[in-house]
Amino acid sequence: MPRLDQPPRERAPDHPVATHHQHPPARLRNVLLRALGSGSLASVLSSIAVSAWSRGVAGTVPAGTNATSQWAWGRPARHADGWSLRHTLLGYAIHHASSVFWATGYEAWCARSPRRPLGKAATVAALAYVVDYHVVPRRLSPGFENRVSAPGMVCVYGSFALGLALVRLVGGARHRSGAPRAPGRAVLGQPRQHAQQQRRG
Repeated sequence: MPRLDQPPRERAPDHPVATHHQHPPARLRNVLLRALGSGSLASVLSSIAVSAWSRGVAGTVPAGTNATSQWAWGRPARHADGWSLRHTLLGYAIHHASSVFWATGYEAWCARSPRRPLGKAATVAALAYVVDYHVVPRRLSPGFENRVSAPGMVCVYGSFALGLALVRLVGGARHRSGAPRAPGRAVLGQPRQHAQQQRRG
């Protein structure tokens, strides 16, 4: 009698082992990539809020962003009003890096539990505020409070939370609106194709 080939399931036992070791780096890479997106969006939206409020309170658009450069230049940065590479660009770079840092924690949390992204974003924004103004030294705070009013601070951190969650909110809305349609079309189409094949046969 001819020898039968071995079943496919006995010929490839090593594939699951290889993919198992690739999962953690892949998840970490995915979290970091998503954090770059959500953190950048949170940085931009909150910076727009900072600029708008600092224009109304301090009289100049870059004043709020300039204040963040106190990380490097100390107290004088809190009183810098004009546009400059020394204060404005550095201040935004610091704020952007901080936003991506908080976004990394947010995306890691959402990767484990993707529900309620806006609630998680609000929690992360509140935690960021507590750390910024009640944990780290004042020089390492964003410095917004020197050029923005109290309502402005609420708007800034609210914009930050919205930026963190916006991509997931939009993606979730598209998924909910598009998910029910595709399966329905597929299910309805299969019986018709089967009936046509029977008639031809």
